[in-house]
Amino acid sequence: MVTDPIADLLTRIRNAQMARHRIVEIPASNVKKRIAEILYDKGYILKYKFEADSKQGLIKIALKYDPITKEPAIKSLERVSRPGLRQYSKPADIRRVLNGLGISIISTSKGVMTDKEARSQNVGGEVMCNIY
Repeated sequence: MVTDPIADLLTRIRNAQMARHRIVEIPASNVKKRIAEILYDKGYILKYKFEADSKQGLIKIALKYDPITKEPAIKSLERVSRPGLRQYSKPADIRRVLNGLGISIISTSKGVMTDKEARSQNVGGEVMCNIY
Protein backbone atom coordinates (compact mmCIF):
# COMPACT_ATOMS: atom_id res chain seq x y z
CA MET A 1 0.00 0.00 0.00
CA VAL A 2 1.37 3.40 -1.01
CA THR A 3 0.66 6.24 1.42
CA ASP A 4 1.76 9.03 -0.95
CA PRO A 5 0.73 8.28 -4.55
CA ILE A 6 2.20 11.51 -5.98
CA ALA A 7 5.63 10.76 -4.48
CA ASP A 8 5.31 7.23 -5.90
CA LEU A 9 4.63 8.67 -9.40
CA LEU A 10 7.65 10.98 -9.18
CA THR A 11 9.90 8.21 -7.85
CA ARG A 12 8.87 5.79 -10.61
CA ILE A 13 9.65 8.40 -13.28
CA ARG A 14 12.98 9.28 -11.60
CA ASN A 15 14.02 5.62 -11.31
CA ALA A 16 13.01 4.81 -14.90
CA GLN A 17 15.10 7.73 -16.17
CA MET A 18 18.14 6.64 -14.18
CA ALA A 19 17.78 3.15 -15.68
CA ARG A 20 17.29 4.70 -19.17
CA HIS A 21 13.90 3.05 -19.68
CA ARG A 22 11.73 4.23 -22.55
CA ILE A 23 8.35 3.58 -20.90
CA VAL A 24 7.21 3.61 -17.29
CA GLU A 25 3.89 2.17 -16.06
CA ILE A 26 2.09 3.80 -13.14
CA PRO A 27 -1.22 2.93 -11.43
CA ALA A 28 -3.78 5.52 -12.51
CA SER A 29 -5.75 8.13 -10.60
CA ASN A 30 -7.32 11.39 -11.72
CA VAL A 31 -4.56 13.53 -10.17
CA LYS A 32 -1.83 11.40 -11.75
CA LYS A 33 -3.57 11.66 -15.14
CA ARG A 34 -3.61 15.44 -14.85
CA ILE A 35 0.08 15.52 -13.85
CA ALA A 36 0.91 13.38 -16.91
CA GLU A 37 -1.06 15.80 -19.12
CA ILE A 38 0.86 18.77 -17.69
CA LEU A 39 4.21 17.01 -18.21
CA TYR A 40 3.25 16.30 -21.84
CA ASP A 41 1.99 19.85 -22.48
CA LYS A 42 5.20 21.36 -21.10
CA GLY A 43 7.42 19.01 -23.15
CA TYR A 44 8.92 16.91 -20.36
CA ILE A 45 7.63 13.57 -21.72
CA LEU A 46 7.05 12.21 -25.24
CA LYS A 47 3.62 10.61 -24.79
CA TYR A 48 1.22 9.28 -22.22
CA LYS A 49 -1.54 6.72 -22.54
CA PHE A 50 -4.35 5.71 -20.19
CA GLU A 51 -5.34 2.07 -20.12
CA ALA A 52 -8.51 1.08 -18.24
CA ASP A 53 -7.86 -2.65 -18.47
CA SER A 54 -7.65 -3.42 -14.78
CA LYS A 55 -9.82 -2.23 -11.92
CA GLN A 56 -7.70 0.84 -11.19
CA GLY A 57 -6.26 1.50 -14.63
CA LEU A 58 -2.73 2.19 -15.80
CA ILE A 59 -0.83 5.20 -17.13
CA LYS A 60 1.98 4.47 -19.57
CA ILE A 61 4.44 7.34 -19.92
CA ALA A 62 7.04 7.46 -22.71
CA LEU A 63 10.06 9.28 -21.32
CA LYS A 64 11.93 11.90 -23.31
CA TYR A 65 15.70 11.97 -23.76
CA ASP A 66 18.07 14.29 -25.65
CA PRO A 67 18.87 12.59 -28.99
CA ILE A 68 22.58 13.50 -28.92
CA THR A 69 23.67 13.33 -25.28
CA LYS A 70 20.98 10.81 -24.16
CA GLU A 71 20.29 12.94 -21.08
CA PRO A 72 16.72 12.90 -19.71
CA ALA A 73 14.49 15.92 -20.40
CA ILE A 74 13.55 16.07 -16.72
CA LYS A 75 16.57 17.13 -14.68
CA SER A 76 14.83 17.23 -11.30
CA LEU A 77 11.54 16.01 -9.83
CA GLU A 78 11.01 16.99 -6.21
CA ARG A 79 7.99 16.59 -3.98
CA VAL A 80 7.21 19.80 -2.08
CA SER A 81 4.05 19.08 -0.11
CA ARG A 82 3.97 15.71 1.59
CA PRO A 83 1.52 13.93 3.90
CA GLY A 84 3.47 14.90 7.03
CA LEU A 85 3.88 18.56 6.06
CA ARG A 86 1.46 20.10 3.58
CA GLN A 87 2.68 23.22 1.75
CA TYR A 88 0.03 25.73 0.71
CA SER A 89 0.60 28.99 -1.11
CA LYS A 90 -1.42 32.09 -1.94
CA PRO A 91 -1.41 33.27 -5.58
CA ALA A 92 1.01 36.11 -4.84
CA ASP A 93 3.35 33.84 -2.85
CA ILE A 94 3.75 31.06 -5.45
CA ARG A 95 7.48 30.82 -6.09
CA ARG A 96 8.98 30.47 -9.55
CA VAL A 97 11.05 27.36 -10.18
CA LEU A 98 14.56 27.98 -11.52
CA ASN A 99 13.70 31.61 -12.27
CA GLY A 100 10.76 30.59 -14.50
CA LEU A 101 12.52 27.81 -16.44
CA GLY A 102 10.85 25.03 -14.43
CA ILE A 103 7.28 24.45 -13.32
CA SER A 104 5.43 23.84 -10.08
CA ILE A 105 2.33 21.67 -10.14
CA ILE A 106 -0.35 23.03 -7.82
CA SER A 107 -3.63 21.48 -6.68
CA THR A 108 -6.18 24.29 -6.54
CA SER A 109 -9.93 24.59 -6.11
CA LYS A 110 -10.12 24.84 -9.92
CA GLY A 111 -8.12 21.65 -10.48
CA VAL A 112 -4.48 20.67 -10.87
CA MET A 113 -2.48 23.25 -12.83
CA THR A 114 0.95 24.80 -13.24
CA ASP A 115 2.22 27.74 -11.21
CA LYS A 116 1.82 30.15 -14.13
CA GLU A 117 -1.81 29.13 -14.69
CA ALA A 118 -2.54 29.50 -10.96
CA ARG A 119 -1.03 32.99 -10.90
CA SER A 120 -2.96 34.07 -14.00
CA GLN A 121 -6.25 32.73 -12.58
CA ASN A 122 -5.40 34.23 -9.17
CA VAL A 123 -5.89 30.99 -7.22
CA GLY A 124 -3.66 29.43 -4.61
CA GLY A 125 -3.46 25.89 -3.34
CA GLU A 126 -1.23 23.00 -2.36
CA VAL A 127 2.18 23.04 -4.08
CA MET A 128 2.58 19.34 -4.97
CA CYS A 129 5.94 19.23 -6.81
CA ASN A 130 8.62 21.18 -8.68
CA ILE A 131 9.97 20.03 -12.04
CA TYR A 132 12.80 21.32 -14.21
